[in-house]
Amino acid sequence: MTDHQTVQYYRDRAREYEAIYHRDDPVRQKELADEADRLRTLAKGRRVLEFACGSGWWTRIMSETAESIVAVDLSKEMLQIAASKSFGCPVDLIESDMTLYNAPPASFGLIALGFWFSHQPRENYDDFFEMIRRPLAPDGRIWMIDNNPFEDDPLHEHTRFDQHGNNFKTRRLNDGREYEILKNYFTEQELRGCFVPRFNLDRLTFGTYYWSVALRCNCS
Repeated sequence: MTDHQTVQYYRDRAREYEAIYHRDDPVRQKELADEADRLRTLAKGRRVLEFACGSGWWTRIMSETAESIVAVDLSKEMLQIAASKSFGCPVDLIESDMTLYNAPPASFGLIALGFWFSHQPRENYDDFFEMIRRPLAPDGRIWMIDNNPFEDDPLHEHTRFDQHGNNFKTRRLNDGREYEILKNYFTEQELRGCFVPRFNLDRLTFGTYYWSVALRCNCS
């Protein structure tokens, strides 16, 4: 379960959230556009289960090529924004804690998580990976994208590490409200150390602002 402050932050930030995709930075925009193309290819013709779908930004992109999507998020505020979008395939928006959602086992061709792995407590990784592996069809894929650090941004101030090595940062909304959220960052080597023992790694893209992976189950 993600910590309460992080959950509340994203609920309160819902109306501001998509500003992250419109920053005036050509490198950011190129990395996001390239990842959108890769995701359309991964989702093509597949039944998709998206955890932490948020405002539906990546949901809409996947819907251009997917067969169908089940998109799960804990925040009703985020889901209200997602529901206002037009999708290219059937999309079922579900309000639920991802850890409690009872997804049918081995039934989805793609499991997707955008900008959420960084909020997972390190001490819970085994449970987290089992949660995303369970609904995955034998020939399915797992896709994730998340942030690389940019320490010059005053809205992402480091506050502390806990006993498990989780990183906490202060974030502020436009109205000045502050939240301490769990936000872990990784080197490329650390990401390989997380994924390679648990999955087959089809691709790891490590850019300036974002990293992404495409994984397969390593079950025999």
